Amino acid sequence: MAAKDYQKILVGVDDSADALAAFRYAIHRALADDAALVITSILESDDYSVFEAMDKDYVHGEAEALEQHIQDYRRLALKAGIKSVTAVIAEGDPGETIVKTLIPKYQPDLLIVGAEAKKGIKRHFGSQAAYMAKYAPISVLVVRE
Repeated sequence: MAAKDYQKILVGVDDSADALAAFRYAIHRALADDAALVITSILESDDYSVFEAMDKDYVHGEAEALEQHIQDYRRLALKAGIKSVTAVIAEGDPGETIVKTLIPKYQPDLLIVGAEAKKGIKRHFGSQAAYMAKYAPISVLVVRE
């Protein structure tokens, strides 16, 4: 059986080694399939302390830093030769946001994520990657560094 060619790939990124490996694989797969690439990072508002959440300047600063970071990923993808690259920032629980909001909106046929996130309590008490693999209505590739 021949490998499937994907038309649109969604990749979730953060600063973890696994997410960087997922991004590298997404570049490779998108180039091989001439697929569009959607890069997303999720602003996890539940990671803020009560004081940080009340400080709009802090939240705004976090969002600006994330926007800059995801645009760096977008530039890398374009430089690698991917023709169609979209960068998306969303807010909420990463697994749920990707499965319930981003997949229906962008309609990728492959989701690539790292096995372990760098931030958040979730990495200790359950895997976002496992949630996405279980509930995503599309193929999911979980990458471990």
